[in-house]
Amino acid sequence: MPPALTAPKTRALGLCGALVVALFAVAAFAPLPFTLTQPGVTADTLGTYQGRPVLTITGAPVRVTDGQLRATTISATNAGERISLRRALEGWLNEDEAVVPTDVVYPEPDPADAEQETARQMTESQDSATAAALNYLHLAPEQVKVAVDLGDIGGPSAGQMLTLGIIDKLAGNGHGGDLTGGRTVAGTGTVDADGRIGAVGGVPLKTQAAARDGATVFLVPAQECSDAKVNLPDGLRLVPVTTVAESVAALDALAAGGTVPAC
Repeated sequence: MPPALTAPKTRALGLCGALVVALFAVAAFAPLPFTLTQPGVTADTLGTYQGRPVLTITGAPVRVTDGQLRATTISATNAGERISLRRALEGWLNEDEAVVPTDVVYPEPDPADAEQETARQMTESQDSATAAALNYLHLAPEQVKVAVDLGDIGGPSAGQMLTLGIIDKLAGNGHGGDLTGGRTVAGTGTVDADGRIGAVGGVPLKTQAAARDGATVFLVPAQECSDAKVNLPDGLRLVPVTTVAESVAALDALAAGGTVPAC
């Protein structure tokens, strides 16, 4: 072999290079504290999900509705699952996926605790949605009872669409029509008992899920307008809202062909 290839410096450089390659090979498959998220399922709050009615209302007459009000979700790798560097890089390069720190998606590090927390958030969201809808309609919770069944969907982000579903089933647009105007409307956002709509995260993936399932309008928390415009599907109209009253007004304006806020 040529002397240059057997010199101590050359051998040292070769060894270092081999170590670097080995380190990259290990890093490519070593688990990282990130979670892979994708567009999830959507559920029509006016209809059924997994074969069961999403909303069951007693104590007041319930309307027959047209159109759809779809709550949107993201799908995420399990709380205890870690992804490799290679898989994370693939996710970052794919517009249909997002890679986020695991503790953002699952604040509770233990998988069982994380599952309990998402279930608790959904229960709280259902209670807030019922209170927001009944407050908007000036109905007493002692008279009207609402049961919500969204199956295995967890977290707080269905609040806005559950609220609108309850309002549509009980009162429609207030003058004989449907809130949807016959459209498929999707959206996201937390809600409190006073009808304030809050940010939730994951909006670019939720708009993809909405468009995939036929929505042409997406109600988005106003503070997330910029995020919602990232990779926005063609034909999906963003409508920013901060309260349930604004959401109802925007849907009324859409049905009447009026001016509607835009991101």
